[in-house]
Amino acid sequence: MAYVALMDTTTGTLTVGQVARLTGVTVRTLHHYDEISLLTPGDRSSAGYRRYTGEDLDRLHRILGYRALGLSLESIAEILDDRGTSAEAHLRRQRELVRASVERLEELLETIDKELEGLNVGINLTPEERFEVFGDLPEFDKLDEYSAEAERRWGETDASRDSQRRTASYGKEEWQRICDEGTAIEQRLAEALRAGTAPTDAAAIGLAEEHRRHIGRWFYDCPLEMHVGLTRMYVDDPRFTAHYVRLEPGLAAYVRDAAAANAARSG
Repeated sequence: MAYVALMDTTTGTLTVGQVARLTGVTVRTLHHYDEISLLTPGDRSSAGYRRYTGEDLDRLHRILGYRALGLSLESIAEILDDRGTSAEAHLRRQRELVRASVERLEELLETIDKELEGLNVGINLTPEERFEVFGDLPEFDKLDEYSAEAERRWGETDASRDSQRRTASYGKEEWQRICDEGTAIEQRLAEALRAGTAPTDAAAIGLAEEHRRHIGRWFYDCPLEMHVGLTRMYVDDPRFTAHYVRLEPGLAAYVRDAAAANAARSG
């Protein structure tokens, strides 16, 4: 190990200053560890100064490992003073503690990501209000993600930024209206499909235009070409398809075809 080269060739020990420089632990901390019998140097100089042996440094290494995992000095002392615990056992215990810590941090990260997602989409609602308005529809948690996807695929627009800017000011009343309007349009599209109305029929085209204007009114400017591309994604992207399947099997493709007919008519 690196500390071997620093050891006194006669005693095979290091001074407290050498240990401090080698490990980054302050001299004051080393003195404290000695005072509480957590790390008592195995040797002393003729003048009574602390001298640390290789075994002392091994113990210090374990102390620092457990400290990094958040254990108290008292707990560390209890662990290290168990003479029946081998070096391998200490490492395995530290590994288990690290894994548990990683799992806790991953859970925390997931929670933070969900909160950021809500902030990015601009839904300024309490969890209770969000459930009251949206129920358990996951699509509303990803509105900004979807607008960004539409921008990447079908036009160099400011759709994502526009959506963030506009939705940031929406409260419960606005989101309730958005949800009610959107649901009503989707229900009428589903009814048209069940009734056998062709997507090229004037009624279906009119509903597709309502759908496009709904997006433009509340989220971002959605020209006909972007709307066609967006509704294609309803079929290509399983996240969208799952939403429309819940309303009516085949509805995603129906909305896509009606949007295409609307663009062709207007073109």
